[in-house]
Amino acid sequence: MILKNGRVVNRDFDIIDADLLVTGGRIEKIAIPGSLCEDGQEVVDCKGLLIHPGFVDSHIHGCNGADTGDATPEALETMSRYLARHGVTSFCPSSMTVSNASLKTIFTNVRKCAEKGLSGARIVGINMEGPYICMARKGAQAAENVRKPDIDEITELNEISGGLIRMVDIAPEVEGSDEFIKAISPICTVSLAHSNATYEQTIHAFEMGITHVTHLFNQMTGLTHRAPGAVGAVFDTPSIRAELICDGFHIHPVVLRIAFRLLGEDRSVVVSDSLKAAGCPDGTYDLGGQPVYVRDGHAYMPDGAIAASTANIYVEFMNLREYGVPLRQIMKSTTINPARGIRADHDIGSIEEGKRADFVVFDDDFNIKKVFIGGKLFS
Repeated sequence: MILKNGRVVNRDFDIIDADLLVTGGRIEKIAIPGSLCEDGQEVVDCKGLLIHPGFVDSHIHGCNGADTGDATPEALETMSRYLARHGVTSFCPSSMTVSNASLKTIFTNVRKCAEKGLSGARIVGINMEGPYICMARKGAQAAENVRKPDIDEITELNEISGGLIRMVDIAPEVEGSDEFIKAISPICTVSLAHSNATYEQTIHAFEMGITHVTHLFNQMTGLTHRAPGAVGAVFDTPSIRAELICDGFHIHPVVLRIAFRLLGEDRSVVVSDSLKAAGCPDGTYDLGGQPVYVRDGHAYMPDGAIAASTANIYVEFMNLREYGVPLRQIMKSTTINPARGIRADHDIGSIEEGKRADFVVFDDDFNIKKVFIGGKLFS
């Protein structure tokens, strides 16, 4: 297949005029416009359109009435199709703080669906949000399932998942965290989350091997002028990537604009962190076995605390344009940066020869016109 006459976001996230040759679901050649032989090829004319890397959502619990925790093929298929309609071509189904037995069931289902394949966005890993978190910062996580870091548990879960665990969260101030971080960071990304860690404890955790921070600002110690906290440690450490929920509710747009400026274009990671209510009307839903109430599109726990989001990466992409974040940074933050965060950037996240042919095609106003997943037009 040839995608011709388009404007292409290249590997450096510059926009160039180019034609793309796709073979076997991968990008075989990025060529000068009009230079590819079209004989025998399916040709897609992208004149006036922008060919952008497919979005990568590395932290998503659910959407469109389905949740990773449902542990059914139907739920993941529903999520996959909803995500593809919104330009997401790769995702990590994300678990909550639940029992070991539940995690085994969830991960077995994810593995089977990943092996079989879904009709929309592709599963590229599992994100474990919990259960190794701080009780005082548990947020929407179930208190009864919070537990200490367990190397044996995650090793077994990774085997059950077929090696799909790409990220695991931890509160680095809890007992046993140093040993856990050192043992697990060579296997998958270890991320700080739901933590009461001080600036000093956070810096120590980075030295131990943490390279990522889950939903920056939310459920962690904030930045103040006498106690820089975990947020200050992130801004002060150039090697750390940080997730940002860009729905304009979890983080004020002004704070988002400041955070993107401080993090720079290679460390900001846009995630949805959405629950099954995403794409659904207001009402009562569940998240990790707990009730969640959605009012005016915002999710709350019974005590009024903010729960997960109801947004998606495309909505956040458009929000960030409105908030004044540079387009180049927005593009990287929704594609290559999350791919690097889950160590999948060799395969997805940018338009480069040899990588998967995953594209979202926009018009001049960034309306989604087409989505390609593995070189196939999603419909």
